[in-house]
Amino acid sequence: MPRGFLRPDRQQRDTLPPQLAFAIVLMVLCGFVLIAVLNVIGSDPGPLLLVGCIVSSVALFAIQTVHSYPGTERFRERYGVWTLLAQVVLTYVPMLFFGVTWGGMGGFLAGSCLLIIAAPACWVAFGAVVAVTGLAAVLEGIGWVDSSYLVVSTVLTGLIVYGLTRLSNLVAEVHRAREELAEMAVARERLRFARDLHDLLGFGLSAITLKSELTFRLVATRPERAREELVAILQISRQALADVRSVARGYREMSLDAEAASAEDVLGAAEIEARIDLDCGPVAALAGTVLATVIREGVTNVLRHSKAQHCVIEARAATGPDGALVRLVLSNDGAEETRRTGSQDGGSGLGNLRTRVEEIGGRLTAGVDAEGWFRLVAEVPRTPAAQVNQSAS
Repeated sequence: MPRGFLRPDRQQRDTLPPQLAFAIVLMVLCGFVLIAVLNVIGSDPGPLLLVGCIVSSVALFAIQTVHSYPGTERFRERYGVWTLLAQVVLTYVPMLFFGVTWGGMGGFLAGSCLLIIAAPACWVAFGAVVAVTGLAAVLEGIGWVDSSYLVVSTVLTGLIVYGLTRLSNLVAEVHRAREELAEMAVARERLRFARDLHDLLGFGLSAITLKSELTFRLVATRPERAREELVAILQISRQALADVRSVARGYREMSLDAEAASAEDVLGAAEIEARIDLDCGPVAALAGTVLATVIREGVTNVLRHSKAQHCVIEARAATGPDGALVRLVLSNDGAEETRRTGSQDGGSGLGNLRTRVEEIGGRLTAGVDAEGWFRLVAEVPRTPAAQVNQSAS
């Protein structure tokens, strides 16, 4: 016998379509209605009463279906009082003609009371329906055994209708939540992809543009130097291509030292005097990647949105309230141009950086200091919590 014949896999155990859940509810409701109709038929009613029994059964089934259908919460809040009153009439008026053989339909009414009426009044109404059913049996002269059976049957039917309805609604809510989570995951992935492409292509294209302009000026006078710059352009292009492919794979690890060296080379090509001082000691891979991204985006903004002549990149070990930190400062003297254009970023770069830094428990600030230099400051934990969790797993 196949293994999956008796023991369904995880997906089969965890997945119950909302349509199937509600179909189970409908089957149970149909079963209760059929039992009530068969009880009435067993008492040998006349043709007119039999038609009335069938009509009442169909009407009660329709009302209970509306009460139990997932997604009808607003309808029940608005019209629930009227449908409940109609159910009361269809439950007790036929009892005048069919007696306690129709008493089993009180379970539907008891379940609807729990669904429509707010707690704790719903339980009072539930108990009242059960009591009325038992009283009707006593007044009709039914023995205490049959009366007790009718009362217990009403209680069980009401609880089954209520419980299955709530479970069916819960299944529908879980599936809606799964769909929303899937949509959120897709949106987050799109945002990550767009953010990474912005960081990668912004820096890479800026560097290629600057070095291409420099090469164009050097071709006629210094061909050897122009050839070196062409080699550098080729390397930057290959690195950009590799980075874009790593974005598609979902994660890319960047080196803080390598990114600082690349930034120094690009700033030099743009005739910006760069000073690099990384004295922060070893940094976790995740923190190093985030700081390298800060350098890349910061240098891109310097190249694109300022007329800086000097740029300083410093990284130091620091101590914060939550433990050891690494503090990276990227500053340039192009703040006057920044004030004139109104933004050092000119796009979504700083917003993306702030999101990256805050995701690992850090903080990012940007602004002009007292000396007129624009300062981009990133403080991140030396070993982010996300890095610890990845290592532990």
